[in-house]
Amino acid sequence: MSERNELILANLIAMRAETDPDRDVLTFENDEGPDERRTYKQLWEYGARVAQGLHDERMGKGDYFAILMQNHPEFVDVMVGASIVGSVFVPIDPRTKGDKLHYMLMHSGCKGVVCADYVLDALLEVCDRLPNLQWIWVLGAPESTNCAKGAVRIRWLNEIYRKPIPVVNISVSDPLEPMQVMYTSGTTGDPKGVVIRHARWGGVANWNGLLGYSRDDRPYTGLSLTHGNAQLLTLSCALKLGMRAVFSRKFTKSRLWDIARKYGCTTFNLLGGMTTAIYSEPPKPNDGENPIRFVISAGMPAAIWEDFEKRFNLSILEIYAAVEGGLTIKPIGEGPIGSIGKPPASLRLRLVDEYGEDVPVGAQGEIIFQPADGVMPTVDYLHDPDASTKKVHGGWLRMGDIGHLDQDGWLFFDFRAGGAIRHNGDFINPAIIEKVLAESPMISDVYVYGVKAASGAPGEKDVVAAIVPTSAESLSIPALFSLCRAELEANSVPTYFQVVSEIPKTASEKPIERFLLEAFGRDGQNVFTKDGPQLRSVDQVISQ
Repeated sequence: MSERNELILANLIAMRAETDPDRDVLTFENDEGPDERRTYKQLWEYGARVAQGLHDERMGKGDYFAILMQNHPEFVDVMVGASIVGSVFVPIDPRTKGDKLHYMLMHSGCKGVVCADYVLDALLEVCDRLPNLQWIWVLGAPESTNCAKGAVRIRWLNEIYRKPIPVVNISVSDPLEPMQVMYTSGTTGDPKGVVIRHARWGGVANWNGLLGYSRDDRPYTGLSLTHGNAQLLTLSCALKLGMRAVFSRKFTKSRLWDIARKYGCTTFNLLGGMTTAIYSEPPKPNDGENPIRFVISAGMPAAIWEDFEKRFNLSILEIYAAVEGGLTIKPIGEGPIGSIGKPPASLRLRLVDEYGEDVPVGAQGEIIFQPADGVMPTVDYLHDPDASTKKVHGGWLRMGDIGHLDQDGWLFFDFRAGGAIRHNGDFINPAIIEKVLAESPMISDVYVYGVKAASGAPGEKDVVAAIVPTSAESLSIPALFSLCRAELEANSVPTYFQVVSEIPKTASEKPIERFLLEAFGRDGQNVFTKDGPQLRSVDQVISQ
């Protein structure tokens, strides 16, 4: 057998299918039905069928198609198939609809879509506005034979899976060929399509040592495979090392610990938007009785860090990264609580002011990275060379995040550029407010953000606490204001409480602030000030 580069997904699976074929490397748990598993052999066989199907659809190197589904094993099968033929897949959050869905499919020029039956209607609503779209494969129980909508062919995925296993050749030979286009969340505007090359995906699969994984670990995630965290930090590392990873269809805080206990999971990934929701759950006597030994966290609030570790009897490994690049790691037991770590030896880190000059220790500056060997970093935003160039201006990857360094070189994240909450002259730490509210039995989830100050002072914001009540009966707005006045500094007491049925979140469980801003209304029924009336109908708000 000739040597094959494992940075390319298809090569990795082909080789493991030969050397470790029966390893059940992926388990997809499902509380509504039986679990589904994939061995390396199955991943290759199903991937080969998908590759043949793509070939039959005349999909070749550099042709784009979308994957629109929750975490199903077929998601990974399709990734393998695309890697065999060299087509570029575009993972899209299955909750995406309307203009945003149309934008991603149109912008990427997708010729096809592999989707689940529960999102087919949303896809068909935008079909007529997609001149490049030629085919759709649907995962689910077929209710009819193959059909068409206009010029778009529609067929059922199980038809492709029923065909004999074909003999296929891996077309991708260069790890720098594009593998997928992963769109940013688009929380402040149109999403950007980040071109992810095989070398990037396969390179992260080699982070097992940095992340503290061993082959005996069993990682878990409920994060969407349409997001870089689940794809890179869980899937790629598991496939590379042979860890028996567990996936849920989607994240659910109520089942997290039960899943970990059932499957013997030893680690999971946690993003900032999930942390407060998990911590808000009422404490249980068996919270610490679980097999999780460490959590890979991206955005653990310092305010609850130690309490989280103690309550759930685990350790936190904190990381900071973006799909475009950049990385810092705070290993377990090293560095100060609240730090997002230090860069690996392969990267250089600087913090700079608006003029590109280094800021002194303790001062805030933009976080930027460069390969330690001085090679120019590259970012490729699909069809947007200007944005690509701006992202690596001056030979440094610009993260757009503001942080500071302590005297020992530990990095701290402060806020997203342009996203700080400056209230009455002070910068407010939302995590501290969220911790106080998350510990209240009245609240199931909380997110704190800022709105333009009613005073009109330039750069000033008023503090909004968007809250999801545990129940209508338990909620008391005056009691929450009293709690905040007792536990927080005066400037950190929320100006407004905004009662919502849920905190809108992206596929990576990141709160979508603009949706809360759109719903915000100072005189609205669900927004309250310390001087305003008590909530008259929580039931009405929760049911919206």
